[in-house]
Amino acid sequence: MCGRYRLSRRAQVLRDHFGVETEVDWSPRYNIAPTQPVATIHQHRSQPKREFSLMRWGLIPYWSKDAGIGARMINARTETVASKAAFREPLLHRRCLVPADGFYEWKRDGRNKQPYCFATRDDSLFAFAGLWDRWRAADGTIVKSCTILTTTPNALMADVHDRMPVILPAGDYDLWLDPGFHNAATLCDLLKPFDSSAMRRYPVSARVNNVENDEPDCSAPLDLAVSTTAQATLFEQ
Repeated sequence: MCGRYRLSRRAQVLRDHFGVETEVDWSPRYNIAPTQPVATIHQHRSQPKREFSLMRWGLIPYWSKDAGIGARMINARTETVASKAAFREPLLHRRCLVPADGFYEWKRDGRNKQPYCFATRDDSLFAFAGLWDRWRAADGTIVKSCTILTTTPNALMADVHDRMPVILPAGDYDLWLDPGFHNAATLCDLLKPFDSSAMRRYPVSARVNNVENDEPDCSAPLDLAVSTTAQATLFEQ
């Protein structure tokens, strides 16, 4: 599962890195949560150019009667994405990149859960494989929404969670975004666990547990030894 992530780069960095030709409306975020507007990149349907869009995180299928379904569609499993009614058409026709530079997952330790940030070794910008759809409300309002694909965990992730978001290598961006490519088997073959040797993880504070906290401290490295000692000192007092 991927239920919280970080995109701390500024708009111009996103535009340059992903080759986006449209305006990019984004300010750094450190604790992005489901149902919030998220940055996405897709390719124009008839022109060879990439476009930026803010979309609601949690895919609402165009045929849905209720927008509330999106809260249950924040992720799509790679094993079933080609067959699930909500995802099979977007897989063929509406694929996107969801830029990020870190994501969070929680490791259970007895009764407690310790949050960790997962990032690339060089803290570079990357992109999740995403799907999107366009839904029309009863009043005519159009809502663009998206989901992040998940796969089996790599070695770095396996002891924390049994799923991880699909991080696409930059060399796969063009094929994934190509609106004229519709071979589901080939597309699904791109959806693999990212190389664990190119990633790192580190503990972060419990501030990330609260979606109202959205500042750099959410992803700052936490020294578990110091944190444990501080907690013990408070308990003794």
